[in-house]
Amino acid sequence: MSESNRRKVVVGTSAAEATSLAAELFKATVCEATDSRGTCHVALSGGTTPHALYKQLAETCGYGELPWEHLHIYFGDERDVPHDDVESNYHMVQKTLLDHVPVAPTHIHPMPADAEDLSVAAERYEQMIRQRVPAGDDGLPAFDLVLLGMGADGHTASLFAGTETLDETSSLVTACFVPVLGRNRMTFTFPLINSARIVMLIVTGSDKAEAVSKVLSPDEHHDNLLPAGRISPKGSFIIVLDRSAARLFTARATTK
Repeated sequence: MSESNRRKVVVGTSAAEATSLAAELFKATVCEATDSRGTCHVALSGGTTPHALYKQLAETCGYGELPWEHLHIYFGDERDVPHDDVESNYHMVQKTLLDHVPVAPTHIHPMPADAEDLSVAAERYEQMIRQRVPAGDDGLPAFDLVLLGMGADGHTASLFAGTETLDETSSLVTACFVPVLGRNRMTFTFPLINSARIVMLIVTGSDKAEAVSKVLSPDEHHDNLLPAGRISPKGSFIIVLDRSAARLFTARATTK
C-alpha cells in the first residue's frame, strides 16, 4: 500500500465532532482486532484531546458495548510521577475511562515512570511489550492501535524536537530528559510506534494548525521535520482533526 493510501485524514466541524469520529474509529479498530485475532493491544496517550475521547468512550461504550475483556491497555509515554499523581497519564486515563469500563486489572499495563532508575524501568517495560504484543512481519511488536496526540510544537508522545530520542533505532521504549520541560519522561520510540497496525493521531485546536500543516505537508528535508512528522506506520495512519486544527491544511481530506 502506498503512503497516500495508508494515510487517512478525517476532519470534524468541531472538537466535539472530531472526538466522536475518533471514538467510532476506536470502536471499529477494537472490534476488528478482537474478531480477527481474539484480542486487542492498544497504547493510549495523555493530553487534552485524548482526555475528551476517553470520557466519550466511558459514557457511550460501557458494559456490553465493546469487548473490553479482550483489550490490553498500554501507555505510549509517561511523566516521572507516581500513578496516583494528577500529572500522571495513567491517572488521567484511569479516572476518565478505566474506572468505568470492564477491563481486567491484569490487562492494564501502566509505565513505571516513577522508578528510581528510569532507564532500567524503560528496558523492563519494553521487554514486557515484546513478551505480550505479537510481532509483525518486521519482528517488532505490532500494536493493534497506537493512539497519539500532538502539541503545538509538534511533539508527540514524549518525543520532542532537539532530543536524541527522535533518532533512537534500537530501543523501543526509552527514558529521556526533555530540556524544554526540565523533566524526565518515559516514551515509546518511533520504531515501536511505526510498527503498529494502526496509528491514530488526534489533534484539535487552532493553536496546533501550523504544526498540523507542517506534519501533513512536511518539508522535504528530514532534519526539518517536526517530531510528529516522523510518524510513518507500516500499517494505517489515521489523522483526526477538528476544523480549527485543519485550517491551514489544504490537501485533500475526508470532511464530515
